[in-house]
Amino acid sequence: MAQATLKLYSVLAKFLPPEAHQNKMAIEVDETTTVGSIIRTMNLPAKSCHLVLLNGIFVHPEARAETPVKEGDSLAIWPPVAGG
Repeated sequence: MAQATLKLYSVLAKFLPPEAHQNKMAIEVDETTTVGSIIRTMNLPAKSCHLVLLNGIFVHPEARAETPVKEGDSLAIWPPVAGG
């Protein structure tokens, strides 16, 4: 099976398994894997997945269900950020 990389930042990093290293992990992908399916599989709260980049390109919330994740891809997800 093919692999991609998942990176979770800030409070989302707590959803990574203990074997994850430096906020990232390898994930198994196949022809049916999408950004949305990874968010669901990892039990990430959709409302907390604010900035989603696939290979450095922003994935709009409306497109996540059908945007494929392929071998070698890098998916990075950030929660909303507040500050001043």
